[in-house]
Amino acid sequence: MPTTRFEESDDSIARARQLRRDATLAERKLWSILRAAALDGRKFRHQQRLGPFFGDFVCQAARLVIEIDGATHDGDEAQAYDARRTAYLAREGYRVIRFTNTDVMTNLEGVVGALRSVLAVSDTPSPSHATVPRGPLPLPQGERK
Repeated sequence: MPTTRFEESDDSIARARQLRRDATLAERKLWSILRAAALDGRKFRHQQRLGPFFGDFVCQAARLVIEIDGATHDGDEAQAYDARRTAYLAREGYRVIRFTNTDVMTNLEGVVGALRSVLAVSDTPSPSHATVPRGPLPLPQGERK
């Protein structure tokens, strides 16, 4: 028997809760910085569903997905899955930034600095472009070949 939209939603909620409950130490450490809009007033969600996938941390306002990758992302199959997932998210208008567990555990300050840099770029939209680019951006005047 096919599931209803409501049942799928319940499954998504349960899966997100499980992912949050089973978060790695690195995810918990970064979440302590991102939660409650503690990073420069930006609101992040932990383990948010994005289509058929979940993002470790998602800032909807900046269309940014932060992924924390551990050893399970090292194999060819896992990397192919990550590439498909990143491509899907890019088509949906998201930028994906990845850090390793080691990055977060040993250089949290550097990770936070990198996030601030990425978020600063999203704070300065170009008046001539849509906020979510759907294709190649045109070159500024005078640089066309």
